[in-house]
Amino acid sequence: MPLPHLSKFLGKLSGIFSKAKRADLSNLEQILLEADVGAKYTMQLLEKINYNPELLKNEILNIIDIKYPSFGDSKPVVILICGVNGSGKTTTVAKLAYRFQQKGTVLLLSADTYRDAASEQLDIWAKKAGVEIVRSQKGQDAGAVVYDGLNKAMTRGIDMVLIDTAGRLHTRTDLMEELKKIKRVITKLKPSGPDLSLLTIDATLGQNSIQQAKIFTQELGINGLILTKFDGTAKGGAIIPICGELKIPVLYLGVGEKIEDLVEFKPEEFVEALFEIG
Repeated sequence: MPLPHLSKFLGKLSGIFSKAKRADLSNLEQILLEADVGAKYTMQLLEKINYNPELLKNEILNIIDIKYPSFGDSKPVVILICGVNGSGKTTTVAKLAYRFQQKGTVLLLSADTYRDAASEQLDIWAKKAGVEIVRSQKGQDAGAVVYDGLNKAMTRGIDMVLIDTAGRLHTRTDLMEELKKIKRVITKLKPSGPDLSLLTIDATLGQNSIQQAKIFTQELGINGLILTKFDGTAKGGAIIPICGELKIPVLYLGVGEKIEDLVEFKPEEFVEALFEIG
């Protein structure tokens, strides 16, 4: 059985595939498309299950159940968070900080030196999360902010460092190069580089986010996804093509505006919720 909160946040998506068990097989394609699974993966699923709805659950799980990235025990654990403008990146950084500070010490680095008042916004969130922050000024070298902050964390024995970066379009070559520079800076102090390079994806955009995510992945080696604004719309079914195309695990879902509104994504529970009979 799925956790109650997951069914709640799935909203209209919760139980959508339970209809498949009762539906005329000719309607199965429509059910998948309405869930924003997309034409490619709808046809792929239908071919694999030979229009047998009973096989659908396992086939979906096969697509979205991707191995969690592993990393060593060396501290601090360094997490780099990237995303396009408006994807909920900075809010997600704060939610991660709140989540992780319950298990150890966390330091936030404000490496968004493009946006007005970006550091001030993150500072407000840091206070809510109860964690320390290394602030920055607009126009400051983001790489220098990361170097100084990471050096501070290593000197003080901090458990985890979360790096907020400037929101950017995947088509902006200069800003993508800045992210590459930040990764190089990290390797100067931690040769293995960031333990996690996470990409925030606006879940309301559904499949429209796949192409931008592909470019981030190719350029930066993204190894984990966070779907934000996961408010229970049918767009949530896009998790299937997103995982299928990128071959990167979804780690968390942002399900609200509050600092605690971040839930761990568990593929088995997600699939159970899709097929739950309400």
